[in-house]
Amino acid sequence: MKSKIIATFSICAHDPETGEWGVAVQSKFLGVGSIVPWAKAGVGAIATQAFGNPQYGPDGLKLLEQGFSAEEVIERLTSDDPQKEDRQVGIVDAKGNGATFTGKECYDWAGGKVGKHYAAQGNILVNEETVTDMGEAFEQAEGSLADRLMTAIKAAQRAGGDSRGKQSAAILVVKDKAGYGELSDVAVDLRVDDHPEPIEELDRIYQLHQLYFGASKPDEVVEVEGDVKKEVQHHLRRLDYLSTEDVTPDEFYDSFTTYLHTENFESREQERGKIDLKVLEYMKNQ
Repeated sequence: MKSKIIATFSICAHDPETGEWGVAVQSKFLGVGSIVPWAKAGVGAIATQAFGNPQYGPDGLKLLEQGFSAEEVIERLTSDDPQKEDRQVGIVDAKGNGATFTGKECYDWAGGKVGKHYAAQGNILVNEETVTDMGEAFEQAEGSLADRLMTAIKAAQRAGGDSRGKQSAAILVVKDKAGYGELSDVAVDLRVDDHPEPIEELDRIYQLHQLYFGASKPDEVVEVEGDVKKEVQHHLRRLDYLSTEDVTPDEFYDSFTTYLHTENFESREQERGKIDLKVLEYMKNQ
């Protein structure tokens, strides 16, 4: 059974200002994102690892939804589990209270740290600093909850990380109606299943996620005129959306709209005559 232990470090967290809950994780294990992270909007977040029990995820969220605290949920999950000493779990509840548990049979270094609105934990790590630095980095980071979670696991890796190496990483963030088209609560759900630098690769696709689905900032929306229009028109032709730069305004904007929709930039699409500079920057680098 020990061969199935997942050597992992993770952090569960809550942002009370935005109403988000999330988990970020890295492991020397294939597809860690399919096992460790669990979260439900308005309820909490859970990471189940070491000789992980995936049932801790859905069972724990049900208990959190019933109003039990993070500590109470861990007690209930582990009390009747004959293999609890091989388990590790971190939980943040609906109020942002964190709790973490490390069984006595988890391989060194193994342990956890609880701070304001988070629980960080890891096993088979190079050192304790992997967890402490992860927590401190989260506390000091700025930006969205996803930004702060990414900062935390990067710090954990720099501090030592998994003693067996690196393979997979994942981030999950939930918030009421924060998903695509406001039709789900999943704001971010990204996984790197097998990569020599999983956190770096996770960060790369997270930045793409923010580009495609992040909201435009007012100070980055400008008029399509002068040099900006010349640049856009040049890139539309270079990218084969225009056959010539000598076009009517309607032809120009029709081709630009086609480009936006082809590249999945609907969330950054502006009213006619304006452009998000993030889109123009992307066009330049294509």
